[in-house]
Amino acid sequence: QLQLVESGGDLVQPGGSLRLSCAGSGFRTGYTVQFYSVAWFRQAPGKEREGLSCISTTGGTNYADYVKGLVTISRDNAKNTAYLQMNNLEPEATAVYYCAADLNPRSTICTMQPDYDYWGQGTQVTVSS
Repeated sequence: QLQLVESGGDLVQPGGSLRLSCAGSGFRTGYTVQFYSVAWFRQAPGKEREGLSCISTTGGTNYADYVKGLVTISRDNAKNTAYLQMNNLEPEATAVYYCAADLNPRSTICTMQPDYDYWGQGTQVTVSS
């Protein structure tokens, strides 16, 4: 089955930047990376998992209002990888960050609701002086 692995989480000072990666593997024959929409979520201790951004199979994107202008989602299908570039990080961004994927061929839209079929294990982002 599809496996997702996040990487790139780190300790960063306020105002710093990070680029998270989400690598996919185990694609079924005939259902390669371009058939999946991808989303990024984060979850801080004691809080609900919240959607940050998503990218559809056709490249359409959505962003949570509170991260617009601060993050950029992208995908490189040739590398089976999606990315989340985060700039001007603040302490409130401290959380475990997860990527998720759904088989959603030819869709122009994507969702930031946490009902995706496939999830990574998460990567820790800590923003602190």
